[in-house]
Amino acid sequence: MYQLTEEQKMIKTLARKIADEKILPIRAKLDESEEFPHEVLKALTEAGLTGLYIDEEFGGAGMGTFEMSLVMEELSRACAGIAISYGACGLGAYPLILFGSKEQNKKYLSKIASGECYAAFALTEAEAGSDAGNVKTRAEKKGDKYVLNGTKQWITNGGVAEIYTVIASTNRARGARGLSAFVVEKGTPGFTFGNRAEKMGIRASVTSELIFEDCEIPAENLIYKEGAGFAVTMKTLDRARPGVAAQALGIAQGAFDEALQYSKIREQFGKPISANQTIQNMLADMATEIEAARSLLYNVAKYVDSGAADISKESAMCKLYASDMAMKVTVDAVQILGGYGYMRDYPVEKMMRDAKITQIYEGTNQIQRLVIANKLLK
Repeated sequence: MYQLTEEQKMIKTLARKIADEKILPIRAKLDESEEFPHEVLKALTEAGLTGLYIDEEFGGAGMGTFEMSLVMEELSRACAGIAISYGACGLGAYPLILFGSKEQNKKYLSKIASGECYAAFALTEAEAGSDAGNVKTRAEKKGDKYVLNGTKQWITNGGVAEIYTVIASTNRARGARGLSAFVVEKGTPGFTFGNRAEKMGIRASVTSELIFEDCEIPAENLIYKEGAGFAVTMKTLDRARPGVAAQALGIAQGAFDEALQYSKIREQFGKPISANQTIQNMLADMATEIEAARSLLYNVAKYVDSGAADISKESAMCKLYASDMAMKVTVDAVQILGGYGYMRDYPVEKMMRDAKITQIYEGTNQIQRLVIANKLLK
């Protein structure tokens, strides 16, 4: 139906195999313990899926957003927390992929592609969430170094990643136009980690504070140029939002699969609940909404990979639609399972918890609607 190439079919099949064999047996345990899925990421590296979106020149497979989305979808069908631990490496790599120098990319992207290092993207602060231009973390140039001071919060892969792309202000007077992007390595003096967030969902991922106290980094760690940080951020999020849509799609598919199977074996009034027309209507709507989201995501991902200059509207649309759909489908899945759906014995309550974050991070869905409307009105 989606006209995948043989290579893309292989990627999707391989990702599903890892999800079934490596993720399903441990997802409940990691959700409970909030452990980072090192072994699963190791398996993804061994399967050659870690650097799909990185150029071959730097050790990757030279593919794109579409192939990355296929992997995210299949992993998220099993566990969205584990999937985002993989996806956040891509988010951390995109500023370098889009704006990094050849020297930076050779040094850092090769390590991400090989699985030697995890990556993370550090934008969010206490007063800089939807207002991405309101970053307070400072980067002051002193000779051949920059000195960073400030705190980032809710950073996925924070503390476990070795490579961070950090947005900081180099000119507070210029606001968003005074932001710049930097690479900061774990272990740099003055760079430490604060509180680890305790989350409602995606609990198999690690979300932490980053603290910079007179943290000195080489001037060559500046990505592109001073004042380009806001553009780096927006272009990065445009490229990454289909990944969130893929995560939401996978969550919804997993919840639907559970609800469909349960409806066939759960009996009430002497027959399976799937014989009830109300349940049939719910299943039909869920399946249709999932396929609509998949069609939108796949087309947008291919559009992104085509090299289109402006992808903001389409990227926002697929993230918005897929995440709203995932929230609805997971709620309906819990409803179909009834009391069992509310219990941890079945995975749909976890999927409902996991789905909520897809409406929030990488730009809330309210912000996505503003992005879409802004493009339409222009």
